[in-house]
This record gives sequence, C-alpha cells and structure tokens, in this order.
Amino acid sequence: MNIFDQYLDKLKKILLDLSKNGKLILPDKLNGITAEIPPSKFKADISTNVAMVLSKVNNKSPLDLANSLAEAIKKDDKLIEDISIIKPGFINIKFKKIFWTNFVEDVVKNAKTFGINSNEKKKNFLVEFVSANPTGPLHVGHCRGAILGDVITNVLLFNKHKVTKEYYVNDYGNQIINFTKSVYFRIREIVFNEPFPTDNEDLYPGDYLIDFAQNIINSNKKIDFKDFNKICDELTILSIEEALKLIKKNLNSLGIKHDSFVSEKKLVTNQEVEKVIDFLQKNKFVYKGKIKAPAGENTDKWVEREQLLFKSTDFGDDKDRALQKSDGAWTYFASDVAYHKNKLDRKFDYLINILGADHAGYIKRISSSVEAISSTKGKLICKVSQLVKLIKDKKPFKMSKRKGDYITVDDLINEVGKDATRFIMLNRSSDVELDFDFDNVIEKSKDNPLYYVQYSYARIASVFRHLNKDLNSEIKITKFDFEYTEDEINILKKISEWPKCIDVACNKLEPHRIPTYLYELASLFHSYWNLGKDNPEKRFINEQKKISNDKLIFLKVISNIVKSGMDIVGVSAPEKM
Repeated sequence: MNIFDQYLDKLKKILLDLSKNGKLILPDKLNGITAEIPPSKFKADISTNVAMVLSKVNNKSPLDLANSLAEAIKKDDKLIEDISIIKPGFINIKFKKIFWTNFVEDVVKNAKTFGINSNEKKKNFLVEFVSANPTGPLHVGHCRGAILGDVITNVLLFNKHKVTKEYYVNDYGNQIINFTKSVYFRIREIVFNEPFPTDNEDLYPGDYLIDFAQNIINSNKKIDFKDFNKICDELTILSIEEALKLIKKNLNSLGIKHDSFVSEKKLVTNQEVEKVIDFLQKNKFVYKGKIKAPAGENTDKWVEREQLLFKSTDFGDDKDRALQKSDGAWTYFASDVAYHKNKLDRKFDYLINILGADHAGYIKRISSSVEAISSTKGKLICKVSQLVKLIKDKKPFKMSKRKGDYITVDDLINEVGKDATRFIMLNRSSDVELDFDFDNVIEKSKDNPLYYVQYSYARIASVFRHLNKDLNSEIKITKFDFEYTEDEINILKKISEWPKCIDVACNKLEPHRIPTYLYELASLFHSYWNLGKDNPEKRFINEQKKISNDKLIFLKVISNIVKSGMDIVGVSAPEKM
C-alpha cells in the first residue's frame, strides 16, 4: 500500500473527470505528474506538480492552474484538511487525522505485504557478485561489494522478484598457475623442509597457503609431491577447492550464500568461448585489426600486431577490444563474453554485475558484448562498489595484498561483528568511497547508526515484555477509532514512505536507502520516546501499568518496519540490549 501511488491514481481520475466536463485540457499521456513527499518545512503530507505539468497545454500560469485544481481536489476528497499552493505551482495537501487512523488500520491488516509493490511486473534476475580470484581469503576490498550484491538480492526478493545469486570462479589463466605453484612450494616446505621462495614476485606469499598445503597433504596420501609437472593438473583442482572452501567460509561469516558457482575453466574446456566467437563472427561483430597503444603506455615499446577484435565501438565503447592474445590463447575478455552468453542462454530478464572500483573501466566493453549477443539494450546492469577506507584511532589503517598481511573479512568481523560490518558497509551509496571507522561502529550512541536502529527495536520490545506480550505475535484489534497526535502522525508519515523506499531501492538498485530510512525512522521514534521523560501522558505504559490499543498498534507498526528493514540488510533486531 503506497499512499503516494494511490493518491496519484486518485489525482489522475480527478483530472480525467475535469477533462470530460470540458474544464481541463489533457495531453495524450499524463507523464511527469508526481505525488511526492513534500519538504519538511511545509506542514503537508503529499505534494504534486500537476499544475506545472499541465500549465502550458491549458495556456495558464502554474499558480492560476494550481488554484483552480486545488478546489476540485479538495471537493473530491473529504479526508483533506488543508491545501496550500507553493511557488512556482506545487499543490501541497494536508490530511485530517482520520486519514492516518485509516492508514494504520490498512497497514495492520496488510502487515505481511506492506511495502511490496504488488502492481509491478515481477522479473527474473541473475546477480553476480564477489567473483574474487580463488587464490586466497576474501579481504576488506571484497567485503563492500559482497554485501551490496547480497542486499540488492534481498530487496528484489522482498519485492517478490525471482533472483539467482552467482559467483564466477576465475580458475583459468596465469594467476591460477602461479597460485598452484605457490601451494606446491608450501607443500615442499612441509614435506621436504625446503624454504618458500621469497624472491619470486609471481608467487602468493600469504601464510594461509600453509593451511591449504597441510589440508592437501592430509587428504591425499597417495600423491607424490616430488615432480610439479606430473601433479600440476590434480594439484590445481585441489588448490582451488581449498581456496573456495575458505571463500565460502568468509562469505558465510558475512551471512552470504550463493546459489551457484560457475567455473571459467569449464566454459573454456566446453569450448563456449569458441562458440561465442563463432556467433559474433556470423553477426559481423569481430574482425582482424590492430590496436594502438593505450593512453599512458610507452608507444616506443608498444607493438602493434594484428589481432581478433570485437567491434565494441559500434556500441559506444572508446575502442575495439582484443579477444585473443599473441600466443593464440583467449583473453580474459573473451572468456567473460562467453560467460555472459551463458547467462543470457539461461533466460534471465536482467543480469546484474557488482564490480569493484578497479573494474569500473570494464563496464562499457562487457555491456557492449551483451548488447551484441542479446540485440537488447539495458539487459546488463553494472553497479560499482567504491573503495573502503579503514580508520582506526583516527588514522588510516592500510592493508597490502602483496605482502600477504592484508585485512581479511574474518579479521573485520572478529573486530566489529557481522551486523556492524553489513550495516556500515551499506550506509552510503556504493558509488562513493566509504570511511569505515572502527571506533564509531562499536559506540553506543546516535553516531553509530546500527546501534541507534537496533536500540529503537529493543525499546519497543521492552514495552511488550513489560506487559507479558509477544512482540512477534499478530495483534488483532477490530475497532480502529484511534486519534493519533501530531507527534505520532510525524512517525506515521515516515512509515508511509516505506513502500516508496523499497520501490526506489529496488528500481535503482540502491540498497543503501534501507539503512538510511531505518535511521531516520529510529531518530523520530527516539525523539518521541524521550517526550515521556517529562510528560507522563506521552509514556507508552500508564500509571496503571497498561497500554492503550492505539499506542500498542503504533509500536507494533514501527517494530514491523524496523524488523523488515533489518532482515533486508541482513542484520539482527535484538529485543534486549
């Protein structure tokens, strides 16, 4: 139940009636007319721009048209208390208190579906996220994108879309050869007491490889580790298995579980790259040509050679992209094109990729390939997860992947917990850098948004506990004759924005709007709660240790929204703190 959508429908009906009676000229389509949340400085509940949209076609100024439309709107709706006109022509509507009583009744009766857009056509999404190379544990750099992908999935699922969460395993190429060699040298370190090579920059130096090596030794007693070349293929499989076990453990500690893992190596060995290249050739999207040196590259050292190129410039990219290396092997891009063809063949309505900040430049080329394969624009949606800056003791806390001493996901969770990690990583839009301050996220104050939201739920739970009532049980009240105060209506107005918050988070794939909304709702609630310190009438439990039905319902509605939001974000809503 979205009161803004409902009121927009009601407004359009009024406009159509005025048009039929010759009192208003309407364009062919009523696009651009909105019913929105007015700025807080105006004492109104809904604001519409209808007069500004229709002023030109009616040959009237927006203010004149707004005044005439305001009369028709108020005459049609007996729940309106007041209408004001704000320059340059906004119509601001304030409802009577009975409107909010009716609103609460509807929310209570539709508690399980409140916030869900039932009018929207439901779609099938594939969300691919994390997809870190299977060469070691996940670090903080992966963490934000992992949470972003997971919560985008949760928002879509909440709104009743179908979603598959996928991890693309980059288990093919030079980095895997170097990774396998690194595990092999750790095995020799254990079995033959040989020192691990420290002068080879291609190797992975992290101590976690010692655990990988020991696990492989313990589980594979029959393997002879003397000759790398003889066991290379088998050792690669075992090493990747160990890496994926650790990655899945890291993801599990974040509360994340993928539905499927797709292997790049399998795509290559199943000749899916050749198949997609054939497809592109038949459709004249590839050719043999030369690429000039990239910007910043030393042109003296750059060798122009004939390569198999994809015509990504036909789709808006700044240059065509290589599909094959000089040795004839496929580029990473070619494998990625094959993977996206594989995705498209599985008949999803939309593909969503969550990319790290270092892959932002990759978006145009992969989007171009998807457009070429699918003959459809907008099939692939890429979201970039910007960098996270760790701050501790008011100073930057740096990490270094090359040294093998970087901050892992498990390190972060051990420090601040899963809930704080998820909530704070999601607390800003993914397209801006995030400061993750270790000190702030463990504070018990308004400056810690997670604590502030959780505390609002715990406060409500304390009231129910005091009355020996179960906060999670359904409340049945047949007679809704409540009259809420202005302080309570301010909170109800924020609750009325919940479906709109879900809609925007879902349609724009911006899940940070959920924790932002929850914090704003919690702030309003705490302010209202604190009124009871000086005014006994504002307290939820009266002197007779009872609570009125209107306040009971009021608290229950707030708690339902907080719990729904926290479930979407993937954090707990504790009843005691």
